[in-house]
Amino acid sequence: MDRDDGPRVRVPEQRAPQGRTAGTELRFAVLGPVRAWRGEEALASGSPQQRALLVALLLRDGRTATAAELIDALWGDDPPSQALAAVRTYASRLRKILGQDTLVSESGGYAIRISREALDLTLAQDLAAEAEKARGGGDRCQARTLINKLLGLWDGEALASVPGPYAENQRTSLEEWRLQLTETRLDMDLEVGCHAEAVSELTALTAAHPLRERLRELLMVALYRSGRQAEALAVYADTRRLLAEELGVDPRPELAQLQQRILQADEELARPVDEPAPATVPVRPAQLPATVPDFTGRAPFVTELGDRLATAEGSVMAVSALAGIGGVGKTTLAVHVAHRARPHFPDGQLYVDLQGAGARAAEPETVLGAFLRALGTPDSAIPDSLDERAALYRSTLDGRRILVLLDNAHDAAQIRPLLPGTAGCAALVTSRVRMVDLAGAHLVDLDVMSPEEALQLFTRIVGNERVTSEREAALDVVAACGFLPLAIRIAASRLAARRTWTVSVLASKLADERRRLDELQAGDLAVKATFELGYGQLEPQQARAFRLLGLADGPDISLAAAAALLNLETHAAEDLLEALVDTSLLESAAPGRYRYHDLVRLYARACAERDEQPPVERELALSRLLDFYLATAAGVYALERPGERVLDHFSRTEYPGLTFRVRETALDWLFSESSGLLACARQSAGSGMPRRASDLLMAVVDLGESGANSHQFATAAKAVSEAARAAGDARAEGRARTMLTHVLSVSGRFAEAESEARRALELGRLADDPVSLAQVPNQRGIVALYENRHTDAETHLTQALAAFRADGNKPGEASALCNLSRVHLATGRTASAVDLAQQGVGIYETDASGLALRLANGKYALGLALTGTGRTGLAQQALTEAMAIFRDSRQQLWHGMTLFRLAELHLAIRQPAHAASHAEQALVILRGIGGEWRRANVLTALGRGLAGIGQTDRAQVCWNEALSIFDELGSPEADAVRALLAPAPVARAS
Repeated sequence: MDRDDGPRVRVPEQRAPQGRTAGTELRFAVLGPVRAWRGEEALASGSPQQRALLVALLLRDGRTATAAELIDALWGDDPPSQALAAVRTYASRLRKILGQDTLVSESGGYAIRISREALDLTLAQDLAAEAEKARGGGDRCQARTLINKLLGLWDGEALASVPGPYAENQRTSLEEWRLQLTETRLDMDLEVGCHAEAVSELTALTAAHPLRERLRELLMVALYRSGRQAEALAVYADTRRLLAEELGVDPRPELAQLQQRILQADEELARPVDEPAPATVPVRPAQLPATVPDFTGRAPFVTELGDRLATAEGSVMAVSALAGIGGVGKTTLAVHVAHRARPHFPDGQLYVDLQGAGARAAEPETVLGAFLRALGTPDSAIPDSLDERAALYRSTLDGRRILVLLDNAHDAAQIRPLLPGTAGCAALVTSRVRMVDLAGAHLVDLDVMSPEEALQLFTRIVGNERVTSEREAALDVVAACGFLPLAIRIAASRLAARRTWTVSVLASKLADERRRLDELQAGDLAVKATFELGYGQLEPQQARAFRLLGLADGPDISLAAAAALLNLETHAAEDLLEALVDTSLLESAAPGRYRYHDLVRLYARACAERDEQPPVERELALSRLLDFYLATAAGVYALERPGERVLDHFSRTEYPGLTFRVRETALDWLFSESSGLLACARQSAGSGMPRRASDLLMAVVDLGESGANSHQFATAAKAVSEAARAAGDARAEGRARTMLTHVLSVSGRFAEAESEARRALELGRLADDPVSLAQVPNQRGIVALYENRHTDAETHLTQALAAFRADGNKPGEASALCNLSRVHLATGRTASAVDLAQQGVGIYETDASGLALRLANGKYALGLALTGTGRTGLAQQALTEAMAIFRDSRQQLWHGMTLFRLAELHLAIRQPAHAASHAEQALVILRGIGGEWRRANVLTALGRGLAGIGQTDRAQVCWNEALSIFDELGSPEADAVRALLAPAPVARAS
């Protein structure tokens, strides 16, 4: 379609009527039920025939309709004997409602005089024209926004329940226009890379309109770009068979050509149109940090590297690697050169700090995910594995000229997946080690500055007037700094901040410091000596803050957490931290958040070990930090799980935490602090505090359940359990292994979960810990249920139920009841399954907030039980309520699983199109979380939904993938999938 103008029902622009009943006060809707308003007051539109008359007048471009035309519009070829009188009666009633200036009589007929803005249809047509103009001008983002706004004007079927041939014709025309607009919007979705998100909607639309080939074409493209080539080809096969059976024709040539392109793995087809993505997704990244205004010297290196980067415009992908000791200025030089080279890379610049000098270097797959997002790739289109991400990254960069700055690399292995693969792009790498094993790289060894460059840098920071009068003293200072740029910058910044100091005073303070900083073999020793210059000039309270902050693991720290660690009021802590930022010893990562350069952190810890007296102060600082995190996380836990008794069994904390009244704010804190929380748990367990560390894991269990943080949570749980075992703390080890059991189950690793659970239960008995003794059987019951060991599951859950009741833990009791409900359901005891789930929900509703996360678990179990009894309306209501809570609680795993259960429900009531749509959404949400077993179950449901709407070839693809997963896992569900794949027996004549 060349233009989405809509059906020929355009209303011309007219002057609004005057007076109290002016058209500007009236509004009409026809894109749904026919309605009218005066201001905010809804007006009665009368009987169906009266509404039909109103429609016939509204859609007549303001022209007068004769009585004969109106009779034909309402009754067609079979009008009643009193049709004319009826028309006059309807018109009279409408005139009383709308006003005499709005519905007028003229020339033996009637007309409605309203402004253009008064009718939703004309608003829709105007939006369609604007969208077409925006798309023609290349602004697809604006076009998508306008069409989405346009489609949002619909409220169900247009002209709903309005009788008469005229309304029926207009209804058909409007529905066709709506479909064309939807196709246009979906086409633009694919153009900007939102293919994974489009699959679910397209699956539902193809089910509703099976013979509409354009929708099938869009679905094939969306599946192909989502990496689901076999399903895309299956859609074509389904379409060809359906068209032959229903119409006796072949697919149109465009569809056949698309099939061939998919068979040939056409790379152009796999790539969305090269254009700006939605405003929230940048496609021309400009991530370079700001260059320092006082950059000094390094002229030969600037020229050498600049010339090298310029070659990227030719036939070779340029890679340059800078190496040198910490503080030598690698990053400063690289950023400066990268900014100068920006004209050579008009498609953007990517930057990442790979944290190679720290204990935990950045993972290449994590970096690739961030790069792909910066390049405009939606989260749902980013694959899971490193190799797939690297391949997509290289494909995304193909044909573009982008500079990639990889700062602070650990080794060549870390950066190889991050290198562009084609000409036109370039990579600039900095590292403490020489990249001798990086094939084709241009290696640059960066040494300390020359004396002249060092003095020039010092002068730029301190000021020419102060240095000129004390040139010799200034030379002494830069020599004492070993001509190392970072050391010079720290010393000069401190002098610049103290106007009463002379350069000689600073030189005398540095006179006794080690001077062998320019010896390459000095390595870290030189860096430490450099940092000593800044540290030695700190005020006592600043020095203490510098030392103690360095003790905390985690990528950064919030102001509130830092205040706890330092045992200070927030405002006092902020003053100290900002002073450290001013000296360049600390970085401000974001408002209210701080971080160390990795080498400075190591130096700060060395200072703490050397200078923090008595040594117990270090332990007390980390203890306060742990207390702060535990107390705050426990508060969040209480908001999410009101009435939960596990909090009563936590270790007592001395230092208070933050308190939240709003659940959303509490969750913001939890998820933004996830890295720091889990790092604190790991560190505290290894620092002699495994008991509170295990409690912290329990308090932040939402991080493990969310799916997004499952891997980090499991790593922390393992570390805490090992530290607790070494310390001989059975309670702490049992709780840590309980959490490990939970996160392994969430990840679909059931055998490992069962192994951990057995050990956790032994430890719980040894320590007589009511928490482990209740939670572990509950977890074992869930694992046994998933593995179809129903007798074991019932035994474990009955034990859990007794333990929770003995502890007076009502929410825990409800959890066990809901899980037991699922066992009863699986074993055919549907009535008792519903009863158990209702008992659980009743406890949650009595003891918990209506928005509590645990209530969603109860609703989930109840929805499953009700589905099993055939009470699908109530089941759908329960599952929908559960899904809303899971979504608001950011529980991505359970949000996806509830969608899967809704898909199963729709299959049970023979609504395959809805089932396929929900299963598709579940696949998108569960991407990369929940484990392969859950993915296979969703694929099985998706296949059944697709088969139900006639897309059998695509269903076979889903089932084959599910079968492969089940076979690899040794899951019993494989037999059911084989049955689905088996050809139906052919009936034989007797």
